[in-house]
Amino acid sequence: MIFYNSRPEKLQGVIMPTIQSDTLRQCGYELFEAAGCSLEGAQAVVDHLIESDLFGHHSHGAIRFYEYARAIREGRFQPRAIPEVIINNPCAAVVDACGALGQVGATFAMNLAVEKAKQHGTGTVTLRNTSHVGRVGAYPLLAARAGMIGIAFVNAGNLGYQIAPFGGIDGRLSTNPIAFSAPRQNDDPILVDMTTSVVAEGKVRLALNQKRHVPEGWLIDAEGNPTTDPNKFKGDPPGAILPLGGVVAHKGYGLSFVVELLGGILSGQGCAAGERIMVSNGVLFTVYHIEHFIGLSTYFDELEALIQHVKSSRLAPGFEEILVPGEPEFRYAQRKQNEGIEVDDTTWKSICEEARMFGLNPDQWLC
Repeated sequence: MIFYNSRPEKLQGVIMPTIQSDTLRQCGYELFEAAGCSLEGAQAVVDHLIESDLFGHHSHGAIRFYEYARAIREGRFQPRAIPEVIINNPCAAVVDACGALGQVGATFAMNLAVEKAKQHGTGTVTLRNTSHVGRVGAYPLLAARAGMIGIAFVNAGNLGYQIAPFGGIDGRLSTNPIAFSAPRQNDDPILVDMTTSVVAEGKVRLALNQKRHVPEGWLIDAEGNPTTDPNKFKGDPPGAILPLGGVVAHKGYGLSFVVELLGGILSGQGCAAGERIMVSNGVLFTVYHIEHFIGLSTYFDELEALIQHVKSSRLAPGFEEILVPGEPEFRYAQRKQNEGIEVDDTTWKSICEEARMFGLNPDQWLC
Protein backbone atom coordinates (compact mmCIF):
# COMPACT_ATOMS: atom_id res chain seq x y z
CA MET A 1 0.00 0.00 0.00
CA ILE A 2 1.10 3.55 -0.72
CA PHE A 3 1.03 6.07 2.08
CA TYR A 4 1.23 9.60 0.76
CA ASN A 5 2.59 12.48 2.76
CA SER A 6 -0.23 14.78 3.76
CA ARG A 7 1.83 17.71 2.50
CA PRO A 8 3.35 16.65 -0.83
CA GLU A 9 6.21 18.77 -2.13
CA LYS A 10 5.50 21.22 -4.89
CA LEU A 11 8.17 21.81 -7.55
CA GLN A 12 7.48 24.70 -9.92
CA GLY A 13 3.79 23.92 -10.10
CA VAL A 14 4.16 20.13 -10.07
CA ILE A 15 2.61 18.24 -7.16
CA MET A 16 4.80 15.29 -6.29
CA PRO A 17 3.24 12.73 -3.93
CA THR A 18 5.60 11.22 -1.38
CA ILE A 19 5.93 7.45 -1.05
CA GLN A 20 7.66 5.81 1.88
CA SER A 21 10.90 4.20 0.71
CA ASP A 22 10.07 0.72 2.01
CA THR A 23 6.70 0.83 0.24
CA LEU A 24 8.24 1.95 -3.03
CA ARG A 25 10.88 -0.74 -2.62
CA GLN A 26 8.21 -3.44 -2.28
CA CYS A 27 6.45 -2.17 -5.41
CA GLY A 28 9.75 -2.50 -7.26
CA TYR A 29 10.32 -6.03 -6.00
CA GLU A 30 6.89 -7.08 -7.26
CA LEU A 31 7.44 -5.44 -10.64
CA PHE A 32 10.83 -6.99 -11.32
CA GLU A 33 9.90 -10.44 -10.06
CA ALA A 34 6.86 -10.30 -12.37
CA ALA A 35 9.25 -9.30 -15.17
CA GLY A 36 11.20 -12.51 -14.61
CA CYS A 37 13.96 -11.57 -12.17
CA SER A 38 14.89 -13.80 -9.29
CA LEU A 39 14.21 -12.33 -5.86
CA GLU A 40 17.95 -11.68 -5.48
CA GLY A 41 18.12 -9.97 -8.86
CA ALA A 42 15.06 -7.85 -8.13
CA GLN A 43 16.56 -6.82 -4.81
CA ALA A 44 19.90 -5.88 -6.41
CA VAL A 45 18.16 -3.61 -8.92
CA VAL A 46 15.48 -2.09 -6.70
CA ASP A 47 17.67 -1.52 -3.63
CA HIS A 48 20.14 0.33 -5.88
CA LEU A 49 17.40 2.53 -7.36
CA ILE A 50 15.83 3.31 -3.99
CA GLU A 51 19.22 4.27 -2.54
CA SER A 52 19.69 6.56 -5.53
CA ASP A 53 16.42 8.33 -4.69
CA LEU A 54 17.39 8.53 -1.03
CA PHE A 55 20.72 10.09 -2.01
CA GLY A 56 18.89 12.69 -4.09
CA HIS A 57 19.92 11.22 -7.46
CA HIS A 58 16.34 10.94 -8.68
CA SER A 59 17.53 10.65 -12.29
CA HIS A 60 18.75 7.15 -11.35
CA GLY A 61 15.96 6.21 -8.95
CA ALA A 62 12.39 4.99 -9.37
CA ILE A 63 12.19 6.77 -12.72
CA ARG A 64 14.18 3.75 -14.00
CA PHE A 65 11.62 1.17 -12.81
CA TYR A 66 9.54 1.34 -15.96
CA GLU A 67 12.54 1.81 -18.26
CA TYR A 68 14.24 -1.38 -17.04
CA ALA A 69 11.01 -3.39 -16.93
CA ARG A 70 10.18 -2.37 -20.50
CA ALA A 71 13.68 -3.35 -21.62
CA ILE A 72 13.19 -6.81 -20.08
CA ARG A 73 9.80 -7.15 -21.79
CA GLU A 74 11.34 -6.19 -25.13
CA GLY A 75 14.13 -8.73 -24.69
CA ARG A 76 16.97 -6.23 -24.33
CA PHE A 77 17.91 -7.29 -20.77
CA GLN A 78 18.12 -10.90 -19.56
CA PRO A 79 16.52 -10.98 -16.09
CA ARG A 80 18.14 -14.25 -14.94
CA ALA A 81 21.52 -14.06 -16.67
CA ILE A 82 24.58 -14.95 -14.57
CA PRO A 83 27.80 -12.95 -15.12
CA GLU A 84 30.91 -14.89 -16.17
CA VAL A 85 34.61 -14.17 -15.67
CA ILE A 86 36.11 -14.61 -19.13
CA ILE A 87 39.66 -13.38 -18.42
CA ASN A 88 41.11 -13.86 -14.96
CA ASN A 89 44.54 -12.70 -13.81
CA PRO A 90 45.78 -12.09 -10.25
CA CYS A 91 45.09 -8.33 -10.22
CA ALA A 92 42.83 -7.98 -13.24
CA ALA A 93 39.80 -9.62 -14.82
CA VAL A 94 37.19 -9.16 -17.51
CA VAL A 95 33.55 -9.97 -16.76
CA ASP A 96 30.87 -10.68 -19.37
CA ALA A 97 27.52 -10.14 -17.70
CA CYS A 98 25.74 -12.18 -20.41
CA GLY A 99 23.04 -9.53 -20.73
CA ALA A 100 22.24 -9.33 -17.01
CA LEU A 101 20.74 -6.19 -15.55
CA GLY A 102 23.41 -3.61 -14.88
CA GLN A 103 23.16 -3.66 -11.10
CA VAL A 104 23.63 -7.44 -11.10
CA GLY A 105 26.64 -7.32 -13.43
CA ALA A 106 28.29 -4.30 -11.82
CA THR A 107 27.91 -5.60 -8.27
CA PHE A 108 29.45 -8.91 -9.34
CA ALA A 109 32.38 -7.08 -10.98
CA MET A 110 33.02 -4.75 -8.03
CA ASN A 111 32.92 -7.62 -5.54
CA LEU A 112 35.49 -9.44 -7.68
CA ALA A 113 37.72 -6.34 -7.70
CA VAL A 114 37.46 -6.15 -3.90
CA GLU A 115 38.50 -9.79 -3.53
CA LYS A 116 41.50 -9.28 -5.80
CA ALA A 117 42.55 -6.19 -3.86
CA LYS A 118 42.32 -8.13 -0.58
CA GLN A 119 44.78 -10.66 -1.95
CA HIS A 120 47.11 -8.55 -4.07
CA GLY A 121 46.72 -4.90 -3.00
CA THR A 122 44.86 -3.78 -6.10
CA GLY A 123 42.12 -5.27 -8.22
CA THR A 124 40.92 -3.99 -11.59
CA VAL A 125 37.88 -5.54 -13.26
CA THR A 126 36.17 -4.52 -16.48
CA LEU A 127 32.57 -5.33 -17.33
CA ARG A 128 30.75 -5.66 -20.64
CA ASN A 129 27.53 -7.05 -22.06
CA THR A 130 25.43 -5.86 -19.14
CA SER A 131 22.87 -3.06 -19.32
CA HIS A 132 22.50 0.33 -17.62
CA VAL A 133 24.45 0.02 -14.35
CA GLY A 134 22.61 2.95 -12.75
CA ARG A 135 24.20 5.33 -10.25
CA VAL A 136 27.93 4.76 -10.69
CA GLY A 137 28.82 6.01 -7.19
CA ALA A 138 27.13 2.96 -5.67
CA TYR A 139 29.97 0.67 -6.72
CA PRO A 140 33.06 2.45 -5.31
CA LEU A 141 30.92 2.83 -2.18
CA LEU A 142 30.86 -0.98 -1.92
CA ALA A 143 34.66 -0.90 -1.80
CA ALA A 144 34.70 1.87 0.82
CA ARG A 145 32.27 -0.07 3.00
CA ALA A 146 34.73 -2.97 2.77
CA GLY A 147 37.49 -0.67 4.08
CA MET A 148 39.11 -0.01 0.71
CA ILE A 149 39.28 2.74 -1.91
CA GLY A 150 37.30 2.32 -5.11
CA ILE A 151 37.14 4.15 -8.42
CA ALA A 152 34.90 3.67 -11.46
CA PHE A 153 34.91 4.78 -15.09
CA VAL A 154 31.73 4.05 -17.06
CA ASN A 155 30.92 4.82 -20.69
CA ALA A 156 27.82 3.87 -22.68
CA GLY A 157 29.37 1.57 -25.25
CA ASN A 158 28.58 2.67 -28.79
CA LEU A 159 25.96 5.17 -27.66
CA GLY A 160 27.14 8.63 -28.62
CA TYR A 161 24.64 11.42 -29.23
CA GLN A 162 23.94 13.17 -25.92
CA ILE A 163 26.97 15.36 -25.20
CA ALA A 164 28.49 17.91 -27.56
CA PRO A 165 32.30 17.82 -27.82
CA PHE A 166 34.18 20.97 -26.80
CA GLY A 167 33.96 23.29 -29.79
CA GLY A 168 31.04 21.42 -31.40
CA ILE A 169 27.25 21.61 -31.32
CA ASP A 170 26.27 18.05 -32.27
CA GLY A 171 25.99 15.33 -29.64
CA ARG A 172 28.86 12.89 -30.07
CA LEU A 173 29.61 11.50 -26.58
CA SER A 174 27.73 10.12 -23.59
CA THR A 175 27.63 11.43 -20.03
CA ASN A 176 30.58 9.16 -19.08
CA PRO A 177 30.56 9.29 -15.28
CA ILE A 178 33.49 8.89 -12.91
CA ALA A 179 33.03 7.88 -9.27
CA PHE A 180 35.33 7.49 -6.26
CA SER A 181 34.84 6.44 -2.66
CA ALA A 182 37.14 6.07 0.34
CA PRO A 183 36.44 4.99 3.92
CA ARG A 184 36.50 7.18 7.03
CA GLN A 185 37.11 5.74 10.47
CA ASN A 186 33.99 6.88 12.31
CA ASP A 187 31.89 8.52 9.64
CA ASP A 188 30.29 7.96 6.26
CA PRO A 189 32.76 7.43 3.40
CA ILE A 190 34.06 10.11 1.09
CA LEU A 191 32.00 9.83 -2.09
CA VAL A 192 32.51 11.58 -5.43
CA ASP A 193 29.98 10.72 -8.15
CA MET A 194 30.06 12.96 -11.21
CA THR A 195 29.39 12.98 -14.91
CA THR A 196 31.93 14.44 -17.30
CA SER A 197 29.00 16.36 -18.78
CA VAL A 198 27.34 19.30 -17.02
CA VAL A 199 24.52 17.01 -15.95
CA ALA A 200 23.34 13.42 -16.28
CA GLU A 201 20.90 12.76 -19.12
CA GLY A 202 18.47 11.33 -16.58
CA LYS A 203 18.11 14.74 -14.94
CA VAL A 204 16.93 16.17 -18.26
CA ARG A 205 14.45 13.30 -18.52
CA LEU A 206 13.32 14.03 -14.97
CA ALA A 207 12.70 17.66 -15.91
CA LEU A 208 10.59 16.50 -18.86
CA ASN A 209 8.48 14.29 -16.60
CA GLN A 210 8.09 17.13 -14.11
CA LYS A 211 7.24 19.59 -16.89
CA ARG A 212 9.85 22.14 -15.85
CA HIS A 213 12.75 23.94 -17.46
CA VAL A 214 16.37 23.16 -16.63
CA PRO A 215 19.01 25.63 -15.39
CA GLU A 216 20.94 27.75 -17.84
CA GLY A 217 24.20 26.21 -18.98
CA TRP A 218 22.95 22.64 -19.27
CA LEU A 219 21.69 22.43 -22.84
CA ILE A 220 22.00 23.74 -26.36
CA ASP A 221 19.40 23.29 -29.10
CA ALA A 222 20.01 21.73 -32.51
CA GLU A 223 21.54 24.98 -33.78
CA GLY A 224 23.91 25.32 -30.84
CA ASN A 225 21.93 28.02 -29.07
CA PRO A 226 21.64 27.94 -25.26
CA THR A 227 18.25 26.69 -24.05
CA THR A 228 16.51 25.80 -20.81
CA ASP A 229 13.76 23.80 -22.57
CA PRO A 230 14.40 20.03 -22.14
CA ASN A 231 12.11 19.36 -25.12
CA LYS A 232 14.82 20.89 -27.32
CA PHE A 233 17.22 18.15 -26.22
CA LYS A 234 14.73 15.44 -27.18
CA GLY A 235 13.60 17.20 -30.37
CA ASP A 236 14.10 16.25 -34.01
CA PRO A 237 16.79 17.25 -34.75
CA PRO A 238 18.00 16.88 -31.17
CA GLY A 239 19.95 19.32 -29.05
CA ALA A 240 22.81 18.35 -26.78
CA ILE A 241 24.05 18.50 -23.20
CA LEU A 242 27.25 20.47 -22.69
CA PRO A 243 30.50 19.01 -21.37
CA LEU A 244 31.45 19.79 -17.77
CA GLY A 245 33.35 22.98 -17.13
CA GLY A 246 31.53 25.99 -18.55
CA VAL A 247 34.24 28.32 -19.90
CA VAL A 248 36.78 25.51 -19.33
CA ALA A 249 34.64 22.75 -20.81
CA HIS A 250 37.70 21.29 -22.51
CA LYS A 251 38.43 19.74 -19.08
CA GLY A 252 35.15 17.81 -18.94
CA TYR A 253 35.60 16.89 -22.60
CA GLY A 254 39.09 15.54 -21.85
CA LEU A 255 37.83 13.49 -18.91
CA SER A 256 35.10 12.08 -21.15
CA PHE A 257 37.79 10.76 -23.49
CA VAL A 258 39.54 9.12 -20.53
CA VAL A 259 36.30 7.30 -19.68
CA GLU A 260 35.84 6.16 -23.30
CA LEU A 261 39.29 4.55 -23.28
CA LEU A 262 39.15 2.99 -19.82
CA GLY A 263 35.47 2.06 -19.62
CA GLY A 264 34.85 1.48 -23.31
CA ILE A 265 37.98 0.06 -24.92
CA LEU A 266 39.44 -1.94 -22.00
CA SER A 267 36.09 -3.56 -21.24
CA GLY A 268 35.61 -4.59 -24.84
CA GLN A 269 32.21 -2.88 -24.97
CA GLY A 270 33.46 -0.23 -27.37
CA CYS A 271 33.38 3.55 -27.63
CA ALA A 272 30.88 6.23 -28.62
CA ALA A 273 29.90 5.74 -32.26
CA GLY A 274 26.57 7.51 -32.66
CA GLU A 275 24.18 4.75 -31.66
CA ARG A 276 20.96 6.08 -30.12
CA ILE A 277 19.95 3.00 -28.10
CA MET A 278 22.37 1.82 -25.43
CA VAL A 279 23.07 -1.89 -25.45
CA SER A 280 25.39 -1.87 -22.43
CA ASN A 281 27.65 0.30 -20.34
CA GLY A 282 31.37 -0.33 -20.57
CA VAL A 283 32.84 -0.38 -17.06
CA LEU A 284 36.23 -0.34 -15.38
CA PHE A 285 36.49 -0.69 -11.59
CA THR A 286 39.72 -0.44 -9.60
CA VAL A 287 40.03 -1.13 -5.87
CA TYR A 288 43.00 -0.26 -3.66
CA HIS A 289 43.71 -2.09 -0.39
CA ILE A 290 44.93 0.74 1.83
CA GLU A 291 47.21 -1.35 4.02
CA HIS A 292 49.23 -2.48 1.01
CA PHE A 293 50.34 1.15 0.66
CA ILE A 294 50.28 2.73 4.13
CA GLY A 295 49.28 1.89 7.70
CA LEU A 296 45.56 2.19 8.29
CA SER A 297 45.93 4.48 11.32
CA THR A 298 48.14 6.84 9.30
CA TYR A 299 45.61 6.85 6.48
CA PHE A 300 42.73 7.76 8.78
CA ASP A 301 44.77 10.40 10.62
CA GLU A 302 45.82 12.05 7.37
CA LEU A 303 42.30 11.98 5.95
CA GLU A 304 40.71 13.51 9.04
CA ALA A 305 43.44 16.18 9.17
CA LEU A 306 42.70 17.03 5.55
CA ILE A 307 38.98 17.28 6.25
CA GLN A 308 39.50 19.54 9.26
CA HIS A 309 41.89 21.73 7.30
CA VAL A 310 39.39 22.13 4.45
CA LYS A 311 36.48 22.81 6.81
CA SER A 312 38.52 25.53 8.60
CA SER A 313 38.12 27.88 5.64
CA ARG A 314 36.08 31.02 6.12
CA LEU A 315 32.61 30.64 4.63
CA ALA A 316 31.55 32.25 1.38
CA PRO A 317 28.34 34.34 1.43
CA GLY A 318 25.23 32.17 1.57
CA PHE A 319 26.95 29.12 3.06
CA GLU A 320 26.49 27.79 6.58
CA GLU A 321 29.24 25.15 6.48
CA ILE A 322 31.72 23.40 4.21
CA LEU A 323 30.85 19.81 3.35
CA VAL A 324 33.20 17.12 2.11
CA PRO A 325 32.22 15.01 -0.92
CA GLY A 326 29.44 12.62 0.03
CA GLU A 327 28.13 14.51 3.06
CA PRO A 328 25.20 16.08 1.17
CA GLU A 329 24.04 12.65 -0.08
CA PHE A 330 24.28 10.91 3.28
CA ARG A 331 22.48 13.74 5.08
CA TYR A 332 19.75 13.85 2.45
CA ALA A 333 19.31 10.07 2.71
CA GLN A 334 18.88 10.24 6.46
CA ARG A 335 16.14 12.83 6.08
CA LYS A 336 14.37 11.09 3.19
CA GLN A 337 14.40 7.74 4.96
CA ASN A 338 11.88 9.30 7.33
CA GLU A 339 10.07 11.66 4.98
CA GLY A 340 9.71 9.38 1.94
CA ILE A 341 10.54 9.77 -1.75
CA GLU A 342 8.81 12.17 -4.13
CA VAL A 343 7.65 10.54 -7.36
CA ASP A 344 6.15 12.73 -10.08
CA ASP A 345 2.85 11.71 -11.66
CA THR A 346 4.36 10.95 -15.07
CA THR A 347 6.86 8.53 -13.57
CA TRP A 348 4.26 6.85 -11.37
CA LYS A 349 1.79 6.42 -14.25
CA SER A 350 4.54 4.89 -16.38
CA ILE A 351 5.46 2.46 -13.59
CA CYS A 352 1.81 1.43 -13.25
CA GLU A 353 1.41 0.97 -17.01
CA GLU A 354 4.46 -1.27 -17.14
CA ALA A 355 3.23 -3.24 -14.12
CA ARG A 356 -0.04 -3.96 -15.93
CA MET A 357 1.93 -5.31 -18.91
CA PHE A 358 3.26 -8.00 -16.55
CA GLY A 359 -0.18 -8.87 -15.17
CA LEU A 360 0.07 -6.88 -11.94
CA ASN A 361 -2.67 -4.70 -10.54
CA PRO A 362 -0.88 -1.54 -9.35
CA ASP A 363 -4.21 -0.10 -8.15
CA GLN A 364 -3.76 -2.38 -5.12
CA TRP A 365 -0.55 -0.50 -4.34
CA LEU A 366 -2.69 2.60 -3.72
CA CYS A 367 -5.02 1.00 -1.19
